[in-house]
Amino acid sequence: MNNKAMICAQRVLFLVLIVFPVKSLLAWEVSGYGGIESLGFWESPLENQQQHHYLSGVIEAEFYHEWNDGRDSLVFVPFFRGSEHDDKRTHFDIRELNWVTVADLWELRVGIRKEFWGVTESQHLVDIINQTDRVENSDTEDKLGQPMINLALIDPQGGTLDLFLLTGFREAVFPGVQGRLRFSPRVNTEQAHYDAKGFERHLAVAARYVRSVDQWDFALSFFHGTSRAPRFLRTKNNDGDDQFTAYYEQINQAGIELQFTEGNWLWKLESIVREGQDQTYFAGTGGLEYTWFNVFSSGTDFGVLVEYMYDSRGFNAPVFYQDDIMAGFRLTLNDVQSSELLAGMVIDRRRRTQSYSIEASRRLGDSWKMALELRLLTQVAESDFSYSLRNDDQLRFELSYHF
Repeated sequence: MNNKAMICAQRVLFLVLIVFPVKSLLAWEVSGYGGIESLGFWESPLENQQQHHYLSGVIEAEFYHEWNDGRDSLVFVPFFRGSEHDDKRTHFDIRELNWVTVADLWELRVGIRKEFWGVTESQHLVDIINQTDRVENSDTEDKLGQPMINLALIDPQGGTLDLFLLTGFREAVFPGVQGRLRFSPRVNTEQAHYDAKGFERHLAVAARYVRSVDQWDFALSFFHGTSRAPRFLRTKNNDGDDQFTAYYEQINQAGIELQFTEGNWLWKLESIVREGQDQTYFAGTGGLEYTWFNVFSSGTDFGVLVEYMYDSRGFNAPVFYQDDIMAGFRLTLNDVQSSELLAGMVIDRRRRTQSYSIEASRRLGDSWKMALELRLLTQVAESDFSYSLRNDDQLRFELSYHF
């Protein structure tokens, strides 16, 4: 284990030694999981330093305590992954460490939290509060903890207004020299540039109003501060070789989320308007999901999904989806083992790049779980943002123990 991994492991041990005595005194509820992951790539890497196989271990725990008849609570969620070869994927994070106090018409949350926004399946355009944990999984669903003060004002008529003061900025972490699923040339992981200077770059404000009316669920949101998703500047390293450097700009983003439920149908839409990243642009994702429940009286649910993704910047957008169609299906057996399968494909309408994914999971007994993910990328155009990943078809298997 390298020095960085050793330091992270020592931090985890230190936290455990502190928290467990507190748990015994304050009757904490403890849950979480630990697991081993095998991440394999069968195609030859683009660079000699990269590997075909990466083995890693992960542990995440949740310590929860409430008092004052449930009106006050404290949660602590430490996370650690130790990875073979890629030292940038070996990382420790506090996913959550926050205090929540609840009243009849408001809630106050202070500390490090994860806050999810969005309704669509293929991507979450409006989800901007937390930085994406880019080395954890290529599906971008994992997030780093975000320091914040969050006041929720509850409307007796059914709506909720969330106000956020985000008091710290987390830079994105990218795979290291030996890591796969990274850009070519490599992103400089030791340096980043900012549009704002000093304390301003660390602060952001946001607001989101959520309400349900009959069959409609909708949310309106606004964000001002340093963008979580950087632009990439092409620069030179000390040896004169090409590299990308992350550039974080001040942005304003307005977003809307809509979901309409009618019987077996779900209609979904996410859309944003953002200014500050060199230009003002519009992006949207919309689609539908239809589910057959209890197919042939077997208890199995089968759903089909179709979504369209658009970005007004077109080929100039530093994102994977600008004019793409996603189609897939979801299979939920509703059995004792909680067996699930999600499969889909995305086709770029202009460049014809195609990506495929399969995600499956199943419980083993009361405490064990296995998960399998297959991701393929084919017919990648040289102008596509994902061209650096053209040889990174992957198979991921994880066996985890939940407690």
